[in-house]
Amino acid sequence: MRFLITGGAGFIGSHLAERLLDRGDRVVLLDNLSTGSVENIRHLKSSPRLQYHLDNIENRQLLAELVDDADVIVHLAAAVGVKLIVESPVRTIETNVNGTQLILEAACKKKKLVVTTSTSEVYGKSTNIPFREDADLVLGPTTKGRWSYAASKALDEFLALSYWKEKKLPVVIVRLFNTVGPRQTGRYGMVLPNFIKSALENSPIHIYGSGKQSRCFCDVRDTIEGLIRLMDNGRAIGEVVNVGNTEEVTIEDLAFRVKTRTASSSAIEYIPYDQAYEPGFEDMMRRVPCVDKLFALTGFRPQTSLNEIIDRVTAYFHKTAEGIERGRAAAVSAD
Repeated sequence: MRFLITGGAGFIGSHLAERLLDRGDRVVLLDNLSTGSVENIRHLKSSPRLQYHLDNIENRQLLAELVDDADVIVHLAAAVGVKLIVESPVRTIETNVNGTQLILEAACKKKKLVVTTSTSEVYGKSTNIPFREDADLVLGPTTKGRWSYAASKALDEFLALSYWKEKKLPVVIVRLFNTVGPRQTGRYGMVLPNFIKSALENSPIHIYGSGKQSRCFCDVRDTIEGLIRLMDNGRAIGEVVNVGNTEEVTIEDLAFRVKTRTASSSAIEYIPYDQAYEPGFEDMMRRVPCVDKLFALTGFRPQTSLNEIIDRVTAYFHKTAEGIERGRAAAVSAD
């Protein structure tokens, strides 16, 4: 099989590429490196079944060629992270909506399967826990920029489903819930890598808000397993499916658990939302997926424990730090 992955040099994209190459598929990556990194795919570049293009989805000629050569398009390219969303709402909306439109338009000509990723953010302020795919979406007012990301991804879903219903383009929509693991950066506000990085440096661990808000964290390996099982399953076409772990933890408890498992001396500090993001910032108190539909379609449920995830990310940071130190030592020796 031949796969085109947009956002392929990103955190999730690089892990998906790795898994597809391991099973013998051909993979083409398209990424403009706005949030991705060549470092994420450096270990894959020696594979004869990998190609990568550092370019934008807006390059219509290139996109048409790549889509034409692919059997499946996995659309991961998006503006992500609460910090980026709050600071760059125009970029968020344009990147998400325009990028998805271009992918669907190009894929429709040859009816290529498109697997597009959405987000748990689309459930908004709903208190109907756990979140089910057919539940109402409850977003805040348009005057709160915080909801622009959720609205843009919801529109992506409407677009994809419209292409399926009207133009018979096969699509699968996957709503991801807080995917975490090695290679994820905390640059755009991702909480777990930021907590672990601070803990390893014994610097303050910053909790935004009260810390009583809860989330569920899904190991990237489980996310990839869910994605692959869905894209290989014809019954998933035209469906919206949650992929996430159901182990719920408050952000406050997460901070203390990270501190304990890393044997850190970090202080825990609370920062008001208004100071961390913007005045009037709104958040949801709980975000828990129902994965019954995923299980019914694929027989799979993400089950990697939070403790194991924390340990895996911690080990990755240690390994990365060791690599940097070896590089510095080699540079000094060369001098």
